[in-house]
Amino acid sequence: MMAEMMQESEMCEKLRTLMDEERYVHSLGVRDCAVMLAQRYGADVEKARVAGLLHDCAKGLPREEMINRAVEAGIELGPKEFQTEALLHGPVGAVVARQTFGIDDTEILSAIECHTTGKSDMALLDKIIYLADYIEPNRDFPEVEELRRAAMEDLDKAVLMALRRTIKYVLDTDRFLHPRTVEAWNDMLKRFKEQKIEG
Repeated sequence: MMAEMMQESEMCEKLRTLMDEERYVHSLGVRDCAVMLAQRYGADVEKARVAGLLHDCAKGLPREEMINRAVEAGIELGPKEFQTEALLHGPVGAVVARQTFGIDDTEILSAIECHTTGKSDMALLDKIIYLADYIEPNRDFPEVEELRRAAMEDLDKAVLMALRRTIKYVLDTDRFLHPRTVEAWNDMLKRFKEQKIEG
């Protein structure tokens, strides 16, 4: 049965029971960053708030539970090498957001679902949550300031930069590269190049 969508204060209380303090603080940071980006690029601010807050709502679940929730929801798990917490928590997060937090908005669910891998033909909210997860105030890595500046100037360029960094990291650490990340890169690069030609 579908839960009714909670108030934000209720969501925060529930989230605290699903994750540790560090992950919770990160979620608040993504929420606030998503709101800022939504205001900058004309997206629905309320949807950005909710998607940012809930993007990691499944991150604390054990791998076996993630797999079970995915199977119950009819999510295609793909090859074994992609059945990791890091790659499953997005799609399973969309299930948890729907079942536990009462979210039925398809844009919010899509943004939660693809916030780790990206995907082909990302919508505005998808890109905002993908990027907000990357550059929220608690993040600290060498290129983060450059990415934050880019995020305020050109959303697509910043998403491309984040995708490039992710792909490089995956390759440098001998991990399996998810096909959806390749699709996201190819699609975003094509769009970016077309925009430049038109511009």
